[in-house]
Amino acid sequence: MTREPDHNPWTTLSSDRVYENPWIQVTEHQVLTPAGSPGIYGVVHFRNLSVCVLPVDADGTVTLVGQFRYPLQAWSWELPEGGCPLGTDPLDTACRELREETGLIAGHWAEVLRLHLSNCVSDEAGVSFLAWDLTPGPSEPEDTEKLEVRRVPFAEAVRMAETGAITDAHSIATLFRVRLMALAGSLPEPVATRLAY
Repeated sequence: MTREPDHNPWTTLSSDRVYENPWIQVTEHQVLTPAGSPGIYGVVHFRNLSVCVLPVDADGTVTLVGQFRYPLQAWSWELPEGGCPLGTDPLDTACRELREETGLIAGHWAEVLRLHLSNCVSDEAGVSFLAWDLTPGPSEPEDTEKLEVRRVPFAEAVRMAETGAITDAHSIATLFRVRLMALAGSLPEPVATRLAY
């Protein structure tokens, strides 16, 4: 494996915070590009880590959540997701989001993925979990969420990601990562047999 360069070819001349709210902060940087020319770089800093959960039921189905996403002005099928305040435990957030959005409580958890979601304009990072041994209960969505919950076979969820029926980046990455783990035989038991196809 080759070693990644650790030298930063960008020079930051000044930084100006131009906008912030409880969820994001936007900073405009005056820079010198790697070629040495002057430029600007706007960076969106997220105050939360994105947390995504793939809940697997005993019959091999997985739970999707549908909602209208305001920035897209469009409906979106996704895995249960939410924001984890920086510096707090992502697993605690995953447990909370799964219960709030679907009513499910998981007996077992495994972290399966860490990623950056849009690294050309933001520092948003994410972590994904596999959850199983599920117990149903009442959901408690937030005021900003009007959700539809749907259970589908794992293979169908993967096909939805392949065909564009699921477009959420964190959900797609999690579904494909777990599919690759299944093919490699590296999923924990008994989830491995539930997701085999």
